[in-house]
Amino acid sequence: MKMTTKMPSHTRSRQCSMGTAVVAVVALLISTTSWLSLVFSGTTTRCWNHFKDWEAAPHSFPWNNPHSFHHLSTALPPLPSQPLLNPPSPSHRYSHRHNLLRRQGKEELSLKHIVFGIAGSSQLWKRRKEYVRLWWRPNEMRGHIWLEEAVPPEDGDDDLPSIMVSEDISGFRYTNPTGHPSGLRISRIVAECFRLHLPDVRWFVLADDDTIFNVENLVAVLSKYDPSEMVYIGNPSESHSANTYFSHSMAFGGGGVAISHPLAEVLSSIQDECLERYPKLYGSDDRLHACITELGIPLSREPGFHQWDIRGNAHGLLSSHPIAPFLSIHHVEAVDPFYPGLSSLESLKLFIKAMRVDPTSFLQRSICYDHGRRLTFLVSLGYVIQVFPNIILPRELERTEQTFSAWNGLSHRNEFDFDTRDSHKSVCKKPILFFLKDVGREANSTLGSYSRARGKGDLKRKVFCFPRLPPLRDVQRIQVVGYPLTKKWHLVPRRLCCKLNQTKEEILTLKVGQCAKRSFGSIVDSM
Repeated sequence: MKMTTKMPSHTRSRQCSMGTAVVAVVALLISTTSWLSLVFSGTTTRCWNHFKDWEAAPHSFPWNNPHSFHHLSTALPPLPSQPLLNPPSPSHRYSHRHNLLRRQGKEELSLKHIVFGIAGSSQLWKRRKEYVRLWWRPNEMRGHIWLEEAVPPEDGDDDLPSIMVSEDISGFRYTNPTGHPSGLRISRIVAECFRLHLPDVRWFVLADDDTIFNVENLVAVLSKYDPSEMVYIGNPSESHSANTYFSHSMAFGGGGVAISHPLAEVLSSIQDECLERYPKLYGSDDRLHACITELGIPLSREPGFHQWDIRGNAHGLLSSHPIAPFLSIHHVEAVDPFYPGLSSLESLKLFIKAMRVDPTSFLQRSICYDHGRRLTFLVSLGYVIQVFPNIILPRELERTEQTFSAWNGLSHRNEFDFDTRDSHKSVCKKPILFFLKDVGREANSTLGSYSRARGKGDLKRKVFCFPRLPPLRDVQRIQVVGYPLTKKWHLVPRRLCCKLNQTKEEILTLKVGQCAKRSFGSIVDSM
């Protein structure tokens, strides 16, 4: 009988493990070889190239193809109008925006890329055109005045934007009992501007014929945005009642509205149908805002646009401009002359002169202190210097002195959507005012001369404030040396810094400019 020897269990286990490892190595080699042959095959290369071509064509994506959503039409409620279903083709929009981006990369934004659409009235144009003449540059800017009917040309009109007659609006419904149908006409200016098909346009800027623009700052601010996207830029009103009635997220047109070319393109195709859905609205701003809201485009706020829904003395607003580039003011006929002793038009001419000498720092504020004499200097470049007879902290000075009323005649503090403060009732606490008299350039800086304003309270100050003498009683003029701001100041703005230097008994000199990086500013640096 043949004897069988039994193999130990631990020996069998080692052989099984070794066999498993050999099988795993062989499988790994086979799979690696197969993968390499697949990667470097001609078929794979062709497939990859086809995929890259498909990825680069946005119209191939289903969400960019309106026909791919046809199967969803039964599940969604019908849209209120047909034009929204027929926008310009996605491939056309992509190609146009791509070209804009390429041009923008080669060339910085300038005035030639902006088209102005200025709303006017034939009855008021003869007077209002003098306001446009103050800031318009005929050889550098493009735009039109849009009137309801033609007016005869006059001498000097060649220096103004050309006049266009708006399209007929009699076919549109207008049912607001307190407004005027001209709001329909004005709301369509952006679409009519677009349909002129002017070349190389990135932005359309809308305004009224009594609006004043700082065009250098406008170019700088618009440069922050991508003109190949649908962008809606502006600012609400100063009046809380107006914002509540219309919208807190609406750009008020008198202060200026900037609309990118792609947004104007879409508006031109849907606006007329959109306007038919809003016959009850009051004016042009709210109609334009309603149609832009239907597209889902929010307002990009820029505080330098000023609707100026105010009346009376604008001193409080002019002397407390936000720490942002000044872009525009509106309703210039409804406020008192800016500078004492000058008419409204003469004041605006001096205002524009100061703005052009140094557009970036115009109306920007600076605060400095004279602790020895316990004086506070509040500078508003190009407008006024206020000298307070005591130390006032910046938090209070940042508030706007309420020297005006709202457009509706109300003047209580709750009527305004910004911080305000009451004027000092005591003559002993009121500031001495030095208003701009003249301004010019000297080398790389500006030199402004501010003269002391004579007020009715001078005699009262001497009598009722005794024994404390009026501040700077011998100083009749303050000179301000302004140093230029960097081109990027508007991206991260900061209140300007100043230094006090009394060179003569009758003349005080202030140096104002951008704060150094390690400067604390105002009261800390003055201590």
